[in-house]
Amino acid sequence: MAVVAPASAASGANDTCLGCHGSKDIASQGGERLFVDPAKFAATTHAVIGCDSCHTSVTPRHPHDGSKPAKAVCKECHAPIHTEYATALHSTKASCNDCHNPHEVKPALMDSGDNINRKCAKCHDPATTVKTHSKWLPQADLHIEALPCITCHTGSKNYVITMTIQNRKGGDKLADFKSAEYDELTKLNPAEGDVKRLVDRDGDGKITLKELRNFNLELRGRGMRLWGMMMPEVVTHTYQILDNRWDCSFCHASGPQAMQTSYVAFPEKNGRVTRVPVENGAVMDLLYGTPDFYMMGSTRSTALNIVGGLIIVGGLMMPVGHGTLRFLTRKNRKGQGH
Repeated sequence: MAVVAPASAASGANDTCLGCHGSKDIASQGGERLFVDPAKFAATTHAVIGCDSCHTSVTPRHPHDGSKPAKAVCKECHAPIHTEYATALHSTKASCNDCHNPHEVKPALMDSGDNINRKCAKCHDPATTVKTHSKWLPQADLHIEALPCITCHTGSKNYVITMTIQNRKGGDKLADFKSAEYDELTKLNPAEGDVKRLVDRDGDGKITLKELRNFNLELRGRGMRLWGMMMPEVVTHTYQILDNRWDCSFCHASGPQAMQTSYVAFPEKNGRVTRVPVENGAVMDLLYGTPDFYMMGSTRSTALNIVGGLIIVGGLMMPVGHGTLRFLTRKNRKGQGH
């Protein structure tokens, strides 16, 4: 009861606030920022502690008391992150709220790489980003599509492949692919109305290679694709330029072990993303498994490297040995016409 009681109290206080702020009509009165989507807010950890935990200056007479509630100070609860972020490149250019909407905030593992990059794109124009990276990075556009910015520009670690269902908005065949939203996927009539069942047909919480193949074959006729991105499991706020990310081997010499763990991320109605694990090694099936994701070097095999090396050495032994023998016996051949 010690845990349930505060949560219940917070829920009651939230309902009172959302009685006004949960209606889109409030946006016409004081701006879009005053509207709070009840479903998205309910999915946040902030909903558990309650509105009045952050907005402490709100009085019982609000909004008729004539006072403007003070904004919450994130560092009061997130001190370690605040300290970490204070040393980052972005610290003097963007505040917490510039990247995180406190009424919709979610852990990185409950978001897609595409959505994360959209936050970066609010300040960093995608076309400019591609242009600047192209000065040193081959096929920069493909790299940026396959990696969240935080993969290279933070000290994050433990990388996995997270796939999302993408489509072209409005059915335009020339439009860019974007992550399909919950409402768009429900129109595909998933079993029991659960969008995860579009791929996880048996609903066992795991996606087999066969299920992945079948779904990919169906996507081809619908103007959709399953797009994979290399995402970190442990995310930090140390935004910076890291020297080892300039080295192609950081990703491309990691070998197949780095490609074993993968997920398909499904959008939920509350704005979060639910990840369903995929059979180990499924991303290696380039023909039907994940035809829209491939990382050079992912199929690297030490055993095959050794065999290949022996074949090369063996092929060189004949001409090198023959040439060496002829050099050593050149005096014996003088005057013999050889």
